[in-house]
Amino acid sequence: MAELGFKAFDADNHYYEAEDAFIRHVDPSMHKRCMQWAEVDGRKRLLVGGKINRFIPNPTFDPVARPGCLDDYFRGRVAKDDIVAAFGELVPIPAEYRDRAARLEVMDRQGLEACFMFPTLGVGMETSLEHDTEAMLAAFAGFNRWVEEDWGFAHEDRIFTAGYISLADVDRALDELDWMIERDVRVVNMRPSSVPDGAGGRRSLGHPAHDPFWKKMNRHGITLAMHSGDAGYDFLSRYWGITAEFESFRQNALKSMLTFSPISDALASLIGEGVLSEHVNIRVATIETGSEWVQPLLKKFDKTYRQQTHMFAEDPIEVFNRQVWVSPYYEDDLHDLRDKIGADHMLFGSDWPHAEGLAEPTAFVDDLEGFSDADIEKIMRTNGLALTQRAV
Repeated sequence: MAELGFKAFDADNHYYEAEDAFIRHVDPSMHKRCMQWAEVDGRKRLLVGGKINRFIPNPTFDPVARPGCLDDYFRGRVAKDDIVAAFGELVPIPAEYRDRAARLEVMDRQGLEACFMFPTLGVGMETSLEHDTEAMLAAFAGFNRWVEEDWGFAHEDRIFTAGYISLADVDRALDELDWMIERDVRVVNMRPSSVPDGAGGRRSLGHPAHDPFWKKMNRHGITLAMHSGDAGYDFLSRYWGITAEFESFRQNALKSMLTFSPISDALASLIGEGVLSEHVNIRVATIETGSEWVQPLLKKFDKTYRQQTHMFAEDPIEVFNRQVWVSPYYEDDLHDLRDKIGADHMLFGSDWPHAEGLAEPTAFVDDLEGFSDADIEKIMRTNGLALTQRAV
């Protein structure tokens, strides 16, 4: 464990969902339309909307990969054609991946004061159900109640677990947010994507229909997290003749090089359509989306603002620098990101205990060589902690 001289805040911790996470609090009459388990060819598989879901290869998570086992793979230090081999030996799932008391003990050993906690399976489910709005909303309402029951939204002011929101039905989103606020939610996760309107069309995040939700988020000063997952960008894959189904760790060189960026597009909507200018208490944390998208987006903001100044309430780059925080991949060019947005808006995220994350969360500091002590403490602690406090 790296010696920091202070306890850190990890903006990207994960749980592994219990097998009944999407079932426990969902009306049994909805299970076939939402989630259910089935044995297929002798293997336990998750059915989502009646179809086998492959977002996670083994959604039971037992056995599971060791934390950080893909570190060298993602840093490009090893060349392996078969990512399965890079995982190495799987292990029985430890208690701390599903139990908050055990997790706090591990966090103490890791030198973590607190963290944001995100789903593993949950960030890949919305797209599979967006064709059936009622089923999708029922599934995530049940999921949020499982989250609150097993993890809590602000457990001991150390584990800040994200609630999950879809804007497919704004009235339902408002009710769900009210329910979370009553239970002290500090961070809400939303898919970086457009919103299905239930009638075969889609709405941008900045669509006027969503304004009541943004007003409530602003009034309560809750942090909006946008974590990577299945953002529903399969249309681009289909256009290029690539299998559209989103599968974690399924490698495709062409898909890796296409220029679509869900997080960039989501922020373009929130900033370009004036949501953040109108609602200055909304803080957006981009989690596990890396930072290579930042410079191209800022360049687009600059050019569009110069050409269409009258379309903006203020300079979009100023809005970004005021209300957006970025949790980069540890292998990104962190010095360049600091030069673009400042250390005040960078977040440390380990992705623990995922295979593609860090085996020891605070080892992230090793990639901050050349940063000042003051900037390191901002990135590794104070920036993230500040986002757990409601902005007023």
